[in-house]
Amino acid sequence: MSAAMLSGFDARLWLTLAAAFIAAAAAVAALARSAPAGVDERRRSRDPLPPLWRMAMPLVRLLEGTAAATMSPQRRLALEARLQQAGLARMLTPARHRAACWVGGLAGGALALAAGRLVPALGEIGFAAPLAGAVVGLLLPAARLRDRAASRQRALLRELPFYLDLVTLSVEAGLNLGAALAQAVDRGPPGPMRDELALLLRDLRAGRPRDEALRAMAARTRLPAVSNLVAALATAQKQGASLGPILRAQAEQRRTERFLRAEKLAMEAPVKMLVPLVLFIFPGTFAVLLFPVVSRLLAEGVL
Repeated sequence: MSAAMLSGFDARLWLTLAAAFIAAAAAVAALARSAPAGVDERRRSRDPLPPLWRMAMPLVRLLEGTAAATMSPQRRLALEARLQQAGLARMLTPARHRAACWVGGLAGGALALAAGRLVPALGEIGFAAPLAGAVVGLLLPAARLRDRAASRQRALLRELPFYLDLVTLSVEAGLNLGAALAQAVDRGPPGPMRDELALLLRDLRAGRPRDEALRAMAARTRLPAVSNLVAALATAQKQGASLGPILRAQAEQRRTERFLRAEKLAMEAPVKMLVPLVLFIFPGTFAVLLFPVVSRLLAEGVL
């Protein structure tokens, strides 16, 4: 068999493998979308990991021990805090996340190598394309975790005033804090704030002291708003004050802070749009406006 036939066979093999992988990923996504709403929500609450993470989990578990041996205590604590902010601490350990980064690097290098086989221009680069693919695959899980943590914190700040209103109404109706939290979890819309309140309620039902459970929630979220709420509730418990006015004041303060954040983002929007306008929109606009003028001047011999 000639070298040309072998290269063509390799190209067809890589194309077949890529098509099979894309078809499997599309099938998993279609099954996830076709599941009923209630079943899908319960599945997400048990396993919030994306489908690709679940597909790579066997290899991740295989590399988890080696990843744990290469992590320093400081890095482990920092990564554990980031996982808690992202809401993935129950599903991923720091060592497992590092192993997932390694698997991403291997997958990125393999995909870049396959692309180099299929595209001659990439194949001429040599090992630069697989190396770049491995680096990108290695950094993608960490970047995705950072983005998920930031997005979840924004969602927590956005949902906190509404859930405080629910808890306030239940407390003012005569329920204690545990029953009010149960009502908020049962009646509130799905989201990260409901998940955090559900964890808080689970700790309270397990017999954990209320102050300790509240401090654990503040440590998981790492948000000043939640820390202030926990401090206010702890002070009210020590002084024997009524929780209703304190919760209502906290809800009003959180709502005011949310409005101020939205106002700040609205004021920052024109500044953030300045660079895209100067680099992309203004040149095209000027080209469209000046093209007839330049064409006329060229035709008349002025330019």
